[in-house]
Amino acid sequence: MTLVHQILGSILALGLAGIWLSWRRRRFLHILYMTLPRDILGAFRFIKVNALLWWWELRCFTVAGIFTRLAKRNPENIAFIFEDKEWTYKQLEEFSNRVGRYFRPKSLSRGDSVALLMENRVEYIGIWLGLSKVGFITALLNTNLRSDVLVHSIKVADCKAVIFSGEYREVINEIREKIPDLILYQWSENAETTVIKGAKDLTTGLAKTDPEPLIADLAISCPRDKLIYIYTSGTTGLPKAAVISNLRYMLMTCGVHSMLGLKSSDRIYDSLPLYHTAGGIVGAGQSLLRGVTVVLRRRFSASNFWPDCVHYKCTVAQYIGEICRYLLAVPASSADKSHKVRLMYGNGLRPQIWKPFVERFNVKQIGEFYGATEGNSNLVNIDNQIGAVGFLPLYAGSLYPVALLKVDEATGEPIRGPKGLCITCEPGEPGVFVGKINPKKAVNDFSGYVDKTASEEKIIRDVFKKGDRVFNSGDILVKDEYGYFYFKDRTGDTFRWRGENVATSEVEAVVSNVIGLRDAVVYGVEVPGNEGKAGMAAIYDPDHNTNLSDLAEGVKKSLPAYARPLFVRVLANLPMTGTFKLKKKDLQKEGFNIHKIQDPVYFLEKSGRYVKLTEELYDNILEEKVRL
Repeated sequence: MTLVHQILGSILALGLAGIWLSWRRRRFLHILYMTLPRDILGAFRFIKVNALLWWWELRCFTVAGIFTRLAKRNPENIAFIFEDKEWTYKQLEEFSNRVGRYFRPKSLSRGDSVALLMENRVEYIGIWLGLSKVGFITALLNTNLRSDVLVHSIKVADCKAVIFSGEYREVINEIREKIPDLILYQWSENAETTVIKGAKDLTTGLAKTDPEPLIADLAISCPRDKLIYIYTSGTTGLPKAAVISNLRYMLMTCGVHSMLGLKSSDRIYDSLPLYHTAGGIVGAGQSLLRGVTVVLRRRFSASNFWPDCVHYKCTVAQYIGEICRYLLAVPASSADKSHKVRLMYGNGLRPQIWKPFVERFNVKQIGEFYGATEGNSNLVNIDNQIGAVGFLPLYAGSLYPVALLKVDEATGEPIRGPKGLCITCEPGEPGVFVGKINPKKAVNDFSGYVDKTASEEKIIRDVFKKGDRVFNSGDILVKDEYGYFYFKDRTGDTFRWRGENVATSEVEAVVSNVIGLRDAVVYGVEVPGNEGKAGMAAIYDPDHNTNLSDLAEGVKKSLPAYARPLFVRVLANLPMTGTFKLKKKDLQKEGFNIHKIQDPVYFLEKSGRYVKLTEELYDNILEEKVRL
């Protein structure tokens, strides 16, 4: 009887195994069938991008070199439009030539960096483009930065000079004594604007400079030369200067252009900051490299977004997640659907508002993409999959080596198996997104930061095999069985608010200084109806001696608006770990929920004052009656 049972058990096990294998095979074939059209289209466009980059690198083309060729072929085509003024390729080419010729004989050498602090405008692009023609690297300063953080940003990129527009005269005046060797160049929109003492008048200087082509200078430039520095807060510390080479600029611009099917006949509405990757590369780059007209705006305006798109006859527009939410909050108007925008591309569109956004504004395609400024791993959603930041075909891992690695939730460190290698995630499992580094391929190269130590901190070694290296994005994503990736969270000490990455250590330093160097910890907390996480500071003050007015004034003076803590929790007890670290994760879980915590919590009003978070105010925030 026992033998019969064993035989029957074995037959049953084999039968179940056969059924399971059959189901797995059928499931795989089903997934293959469902994703094949997407994968074929994606593969065709991917190959197209790589072929173009290979050809440009073979010919030693740079961004400036390609733009000069475009300007020579189509001099009267419109490159940019700004506040109803049209700039042709010829006009921008001549302006950038003047910039290059003006700076070439100065006391700078090829490879030196020059900081740029200016509002959105066409001249902004013309300045860094012209500097690149003669071998200088432009550090694109975040216009929100002030005081010591601005000084740090200039120093970390080893800038020898700074070009600033008239509206930032006082900002530069405040820091000039801290960087006495910095050469100052002031450009002014209005000729009557006073040039600050000690600065050179760039407006007058350019007007007197020859606009002839810089043929010899362009000939000695290479695709892998550094082009610009874009600042990112990364996962810790003060802003870092990420290196953007000509080839990386080309990859990001052409990748979006090809993968999303942009056309030379399109008009792109770009209201994003030009010092950011989204606005300054994947937006403005479409004009510089692919001949697409780009409409620039000085700064984003929700109420003017769709009227502008109608006025300028735009067919494509850019966004970050916050922009989409702001647009939905604007009262309905005839411009909502009278525009000609067929595609919007960007990152951070929340799945919850994706469908309402598309339906209200009648946008046929959303091109959500993912990628760190300094990273080597990028994804893009080409087929309107709601919530997805991109995809990877099930069989394409070796061609585009990106992966999700299992990490320790508390430390953010990758979990390793018995052989010391990292463990990849199964479909549905969250993990940190990484890209394998291969310097021989533009798609997989990692240029890192100006600070080599900071670059090393972003690299994980011995991941798939001994000796390999990957770029650690610091972002937690999830992949489904169809190969779609979805953004979940950020690791480390950074949170994202108002479209900006905020380094908690930077905010903690400011808060601690204001409150007399007492313990303070800063973290991001979710607020219903808002994209990203708002800043919250927990300060240790059992005697409640903190002057909240001084705190409000201190953060206003030293931090940009998006980095100021929206909530402040005054701790009576100090929750410490065994290694004497504040338990940030526990504080973050409790958030600003006054029903869960006993400590007093304060809220930063629009007026700039911290007020007690009462039950009424708390409920109003949850019900989105208070605009943050």
